[in-house]
Amino acid sequence: MDLLKQRILQEGIVLDGNILKVDSFINHQIDPILADEIGREFYKRFKDMKIDKILTIETSGIAFALFTAYHFKAPLVFAKKYPGKNISDEIYSSRVYSYTKQKEYTISVSCRYISSGDRILLIDDFLANGQAILGLIDIAKQAGASVLGAGIAIEKGFQPGGKILRNQGIRLESLVAIESFNDKKIIFREEEK
Repeated sequence: MDLLKQRILQEGIVLDGNILKVDSFINHQIDPILADEIGREFYKRFKDMKIDKILTIETSGIAFALFTAYHFKAPLVFAKKYPGKNISDEIYSSRVYSYTKQKEYTISVSCRYISSGDRILLIDDFLANGQAILGLIDIAKQAGASVLGAGIAIEKGFQPGGKILRNQGIRLESLVAIESFNDKKIIFREEEK
């Protein structure tokens, strides 16, 4: 997706530890025009499937998932990282390790919002080691729902997440894949023809 690549090149900052800082338009401040274009692109790539619900994990994936849900005319459900008093006692939960935060979380979704037979599309902002998406897949399985695919805004192709998911047979659509960070320069993966 050329628009996303341009923004990454213009505003993205490569930090130590293979971290790409894109907080000026994705993680802290969100550009709603870009978020809508990302949602529209996910719809375009997955519109051949009957999607009942969009599932993501809080926080950074919510904006893209919301615009994707809007284009599918489907509800958005997001897994919470921090249980609150307003969430039901009946939950599906999974443990995930955050590459960026270097911390393990328990994510949870109320049993009221994912049902057996639901056809789910997963959406997230980044894919590195794949732990967030694997946690969401685990929650969907607990509910008896089917995961039809995963849409990722930015995949770090040099980390194992994409390979893990593809080896599991998950239809994975990454809008931008980064091959490497070479001397803090962003090298994108060449698109396959």
